[in-house]
Amino acid sequence: MANALVTGATSGIGRAIALGLHDAGHRVTAVGRDPAALAELAARGLVPLAADVTADTGALADTDPEILVNNAGLMPPLGNFADLDPSEIAPAIALNLTAALTVTRAVLPAMRARGKGHIFFTGSTAGHAPFANLALYAATKAAIGGFARSLRLDLAPLGIRVTEIVAGRVETSLYRDRLPLETRAAMYAGGGAVQPQDVAAMVLAVLALPQNVDVARFDILPMQSPTATGTKG
Repeated sequence: MANALVTGATSGIGRAIALGLHDAGHRVTAVGRDPAALAELAARGLVPLAADVTADTGALADTDPEILVNNAGLMPPLGNFADLDPSEIAPAIALNLTAALTVTRAVLPAMRARGKGHIFFTGSTAGHAPFANLALYAATKAAIGGFARSLRLDLAPLGIRVTEIVAGRVETSLYRDRLPLETRAAMYAGGGAVQPQDVAAMVLAVLALPQNVDVARFDILPMQSPTATGTKG
């Protein structure tokens, strides 16, 4: 089994993927900044790593992963971009985009020397279709999608696979600080959201494919098709 590195592993999609990889027999380094959540993952047999993915790329590269899941991210404030505080722009780009690029670049030398590896990026339907009130978030996820598509062509000759996870509405804490509890409950009611463990199951299915098969992107969506965050546009 392989060494796996999962960023943003202390909640939601990242946690589900980290646990799924661990249960499948991989040695998983779970990266996050929540001490209690990291301790809980450690108790379940994962390797916790408290790190800031926007700065601690050396520590992440030292884990020498054969599987990298670039999942860490944040949801900027929802609303019209014209009303957005300019100070919100840089943090969103730093975590949602720049960190994924720099962590990927940090682990690539060892993957290239090994002649194999698999890199996942958590994208979003917001990076592939327009949604009102999500312009900054959509910009970061669109950039991730473009990067993943081109990176796959760079790395295929080296034996390294690249997959973008394009998730629709997933029931996580992503909107916890952006929407009131009642709104979030309505968003997820009646099967209107994918569960994090569903995304993890897809990651494991992609990893199980033969080495000569590369899934460039998989879309995972709820059977219902609500608009993002209940907005219209």
